[in-house]
Amino acid sequence: QVQLVESGGGLVQPGGSLRLSCATSGFAFGNVVMAWYRQAPGKERDFIASITSSGMNTKYTDSVKGRFTISRDNAKNTVSLQMNSLKAEDTAVYYCNGLTAIRPGYWGQGTQVTVSS
Repeated sequence: QVQLVESGGGLVQPGGSLRLSCATSGFAFGNVVMAWYRQAPGKERDFIASITSSGMNTKYTDSVKGRFTISRDNAKNTVSLQMNSLKAEDTAVYYCNGLTAIRPGYWGQGTQVTVSS
């Protein structure tokens, strides 16, 4: 069965960095365009970044361009998000999933990122 397990979140000061990881299982990871999303309190879940199955191409939402980097390891079925120069507005629960949902309606538990001094 499909599993998405996010980790690496925490409390960080503005300007700091965090690296999120997502361990996956239950599907053909190497064939899937993967993505990171986030959901701030009281808001909808939004797309942040995606990476093609080969890892050769990435896309980012404008608000994180130049600060966040998505990567993947197809040998380990993991996708990561390096977040630098964090801002208060980056505070959210972060999720990984396919660019198209791996399993309709399924999301992992997410990992909380809080940026505060």
